[in-house]
Amino acid sequence: MKVVDTHAHVNFAAFKDDAATVMKRAHDAGIGVVNVGTQYSTSARAVKMAHEYGEAWAAIGVHPVHLRKGSFSYADSEELEPIEIHTRGEVFEYEKYLELAKDEKVVAIGEVGLDYHHFEETDDVEEFKARQKETLIEHIKIANEVGKPVMIHCWDAYPDLLAILTENPVKKTGVIHSFVGGYKTARKFVELGYAIGVNGIATYSDTYKRLIREIGLEHIVLETDCPYLAPGKKKGERNEPANVVIVAEFIAETLEIPLETILKETTMNAERLFNLR
Repeated sequence: MKVVDTHAHVNFAAFKDDAATVMKRAHDAGIGVVNVGTQYSTSARAVKMAHEYGEAWAAIGVHPVHLRKGSFSYADSEELEPIEIHTRGEVFEYEKYLELAKDEKVVAIGEVGLDYHHFEETDDVEEFKARQKETLIEHIKIANEVGKPVMIHCWDAYPDLLAILTENPVKKTGVIHSFVGGYKTARKFVELGYAIGVNGIATYSDTYKRLIREIGLEHIVLETDCPYLAPGKKKGERNEPANVVIVAEFIAETLEIPLETILKETTMNAERLFNLR
């Protein structure tokens, strides 16, 4: 294994027809894959896939947007065609997720966190925020019970997230997935012991370069967030784990460090953080 995609969704419907091919392509390229659940069904599927494929693992949890029933459109004029994402309104069940979390192939609890971006006009915003915070804290309890890190999603909510992680310490810390804040905010998470997940977003403009330089390679893990956020020249296509190397190439160029060093160091970071074996 020469590199790890620490946040993929090959367990999603976007790969329903060719998940095996996509996973084989990653394996043949020496890429380990952590497939991440966002509700119970995709979490269970991630665990199943982790047992079916070599150098594959799972993260399990409820994404904050799935705490209410509805839908939202995921769209980027330069990336994928607009996708209507339907949310389940899932009621978080501690014991069900705890049982999944105990599986040896589960290496993180998530994708869980706070999402203050996808509100609808009919939402009771304060109630929804409170439910997200409560559910995040419940996931932290599971993480600490099984001794595993957390995989954090955060959109427009970094101050609240920092407060929760400070007041409710995660023993094994974790990763702030798909980080899009400023470098000063990133440093605050790093000071708490968290890694920063860097994906294709970094390649969309030069604004991410300072953040990469400021936080340092020792605090970075690579990810794709596939099928979303295809990097560099792949933008506009369905993303997949094999493209994680493009993210590594961007970091190598930014830090003026050989690509092999980026692959080696970020893999070591991932292995240490997620106890990959």
